Amino acid sequence: MGYQLVNLLGGLLIVTSTMVVISKSIKVAIRWYAVQSLILVGLLATLGNVTGASELLMWAVSAFVTKVVLVPLILSYAYRKMGEPSDLGLSHGTKPAWTICLIAVEVAVCFAVVTQIKLPTAEVATPALAISFAHFFVGLSCIITQRNIMKQIFGYCLMENGSHVTLALLAPTAPEIVETGIATDAIFAVIIMSVVVLKIWRTYQSLDSHDLSDLKG
Repeated sequence: MGYQLVNLLGGLLIVTSTMVVISKSIKVAIRWYAVQSLILVGLLATLGNVTGASELLMWAVSAFVTKVVLVPLILSYAYRKMGEPSDLGLSHGTKPAWTICLIAVEVAVCFAVVTQIKLPTAEVATPALAISFAHFFVGLSCIITQRNIMKQIFGYCLMENGSHVTLALLAPTAPEIVETGIATDAIFAVIIMSVVVLKIWRTYQSLDSHDLSDLKG
C-alpha cells in the first residue's frame, strides 16, 4: 500500500510538471511548482515511512523549507522586481498539445528503460522511478522549447526535483549531508539565475530569448 501511494504521488508529479511547462503565466507556473514541491515532500515522507529511513523524513522537512517555501518566494520576488512583465513570449513556445505529447513519450521511454533495471525499488515503484528519470528530460525540454528565459528556470527546477526522487528511491539511506546538499543546491542556483534574468530584463526589457541577439557570439 505504501509503494502504491508513492507511485500515485509520482504520477501527480508528472501532472504538475506538465502544468508548469504549459502555463501561460509565470505566476501560475510558480504556483504549480509549489504544488509539485509539496507533492515531492509527501512522496519523500511516504517513502521514509515505508522504508523506515529516518533520513528521508529529514529530507522531506528540508525540501519543504527550500522548495515549497523559499524557491517560490525567490521567483516571485524576482518577477515582481521586473514589474510583472507580460508573458507574451510564452505564447510563442511549443503548443501545449505538442508539449503534452512530448512529455508522454518521455515518460513511456523512461518506463520501458526502468522495467529493465534489476533493483528491488524498480520492481515495487516502477512508475515513480520512471517518472523521476523522465523529469530530467521534461526539464530539458522546457529549457529548449520555452522562449521566456524566466520560464527556462523552471526547466532546471523540474530536473532537480526529478533527481530528488531518483536518489530517494535508489538510496533512501544516503547520509544526511548528501540529502541536505541536494535539498539546498536549488536555492543558490535559483538565486543566481534570477539575478541574471533580472539584469537581462533591466538591460533589454525583454524576457524573450529570441530578442537577445546582442548576446550572440
